[in-house]
Amino acid sequence: MDPKHQRRELTDGRFIPVLGFGTYAPEEVPKSEALEATKFAIGAGFRHIDCAYVYQNEEQVGQAIRSKIADGTVKREDIFYTSKLWATFLRPELVRPALEKSLKDLQLDYVDLYIIHFPMAMKPGEDPLPKDENGKVIFDTVDLCSTWEAMEKCKDAGLAKSIGVSNFNHKQLEKILNKPGLKHKPVCNQVECHPYLNQSKLLDFCKSKDIVLVAYSALGSHRDPKWVDQSLPVLLDDPLLGAIAKKHKQTPAVIALRYQLQRRVVVLAKSYNKKRIKENMQVMRGVFDFELTPEDMKAIDGLNRNLRYCDFLLLTRLSDKPMVNFTVPPGGVCCIFCSTHPDKLICIPLVS
Repeated sequence: MDPKHQRRELTDGRFIPVLGFGTYAPEEVPKSEALEATKFAIGAGFRHIDCAYVYQNEEQVGQAIRSKIADGTVKREDIFYTSKLWATFLRPELVRPALEKSLKDLQLDYVDLYIIHFPMAMKPGEDPLPKDENGKVIFDTVDLCSTWEAMEKCKDAGLAKSIGVSNFNHKQLEKILNKPGLKHKPVCNQVECHPYLNQSKLLDFCKSKDIVLVAYSALGSHRDPKWVDQSLPVLLDDPLLGAIAKKHKQTPAVIALRYQLQRRVVVLAKSYNKKRIKENMQVMRGVFDFELTPEDMKAIDGLNRNLRYCDFLLLTRLSDKPMVNFTVPPGGVCCIFCSTHPDKLICIPLVS
């Protein structure tokens, strides 16, 4: 592979590898596995490592990165490391301390990319999921523009080389982009994206603003029952993907990834299984060996059904409706865009 084809240029002039290794794992998975899996992933060829404060494994992931630097496998500049600002740290005065905490755990001097994990704020504190006496999540009211200004200061201080967002819809992105005195644009928007949820409108918007779309759950999902309805269909079992894969003598996973790359989407692969990690890297090499035809791309576009595997409201239990894309404007309500009716907005009073 030509290395130039493995990266996408960000609006700030830096480059992001097109395939990232995701480090999230369910709570029951020992943290030590994050260390071993990340070391193995770097050894297998991954250079883009995606993590987050809320995963509670940055210490182990950082240890893995430093280990592979120490043994000569990579240099620090070879690694593109992403961390995320959790929802309990969106108040502007908490942003830099949160990043500094991640850097301390990682024992790194900087992150390559720091992104706002969710455009919703929760009550500040040590508990990553603060709840009231009834078990309902306690939200906070924070102006995202003030959070973004604090993110910009982190970039200016050299603690983060690039800054971006995650799980934002176009209205939330516009709020940042239209902020008076904007100094640094978000370089990326990391969202769930796969053939069953192709995010075509959001992708077009991001492209128009030179924002790179980064896809998590690009092969469907890891199907963690805390986040995912187990009755949902398995993406890679889809007959159309199977037929296109057979035509090109590839696998459905290769087809799903090639589909994203031809749309100029960066993809994240998530596994702690060593065999699967190697397969993911081999898959990534394979996606450059062929191209999907325009007819293939149109057919895969037709699979879109606005199906979200990662329904974060299974965690918050705010509602039994499939709602996503949170924003917390001033005024004491959490506004949620419904995934099945994207133009509809539901407002829920915040718990104070």
